[in-house]
Amino acid sequence: MTKEECKQVVLDIIAEIAPDEDLSNISPDVRLRDQLDLDSMDFLDIVMELRKQYGIEVPEEDYPQLASLDSCAEYLTPKFKEVSA
Repeated sequence: MTKEECKQVVLDIIAEIAPDEDLSNISPDVRLRDQLDLDSMDFLDIVMELRKQYGIEVPEEDYPQLASLDSCAEYLTPKFKEVSA
């Protein structure tokens, strides 16, 4: 999976858990919580969906690496490769 595909996965999950959010103008390098009305429970929902839908475990100490779309892609791309291998 490419980094762009990873970003789309994250956006798709956000669209599921926060359907009222406008995801059309997300800046990939700005913290998602600064751009969207996401609270800590929404963030946990993203992590849970990654595990449920894709089998990707994100340890709590790695949560800061999921701050922006770019950082999500950096962190998740190798994880997707591990899961699909």
